[in-house]
Amino acid sequence: MTDGADAVPLAAEESGADLQSLPGGPRAALEAVLMVIDEPATDVELATALGLPIAEVRTLLVQLQRDYDGVGSPDGSPRGFELRSIAGGWRIFSRSDFADIVSGFILEGQTARLTQAALETLAVIAYRQPVSRARVSAIRGVNVDSVVRTLVQRGLIEDAGTDPETGGLLYKTTSYFLERLGIGNVSELPKLAPHLPGLENLADIDDSDI
Repeated sequence: MTDGADAVPLAAEESGADLQSLPGGPRAALEAVLMVIDEPATDVELATALGLPIAEVRTLLVQLQRDYDGVGSPDGSPRGFELRSIAGGWRIFSRSDFADIVSGFILEGQTARLTQAALETLAVIAYRQPVSRARVSAIRGVNVDSVVRTLVQRGLIEDAGTDPETGGLLYKTTSYFLERLGIGNVSELPKLAPHLPGLENLADIDDSDI
């Protein structure tokens, strides 16, 4: 009897794809899918798409990750890209060592930077989530309505329900936010003090103070 965690998802079983007949087989098929996704995909999602057992996909993912890192290659040199397990899924990224080269290639304005006000607002939401817009405004001492709209449009924060006391909309960070920071969950957020002077005591602010 097959363990449910390792079984092929039903949708995949019905796909009928013969990966063995393709160049490179299942491994190359998995790599092709990873090359086109724009957000991390779980091993279950990848297994469903390819019609493979989840355990096999997990093994292939680790193999690809090691290959890209240069493990087992004659000279041990890594590739210019890497496979990361991040925000609950897997995705291929350009290697951080080449960040300056990659950013220099991107057209000016294509990846507009966040303003200081947006960064501070995002920090408050990240460290106090779920949190209402009014509470963020109280902490920062300014109206943050337009900044919050910008962060929502950028996909960095999202609706997290409503405050049971005030009925106000609550916000939290998204998986895209985690992906951009290169962390798996909010518990891995760095200390604020070195990056946003003035908000270093944010974690100590009690709701009753605002």
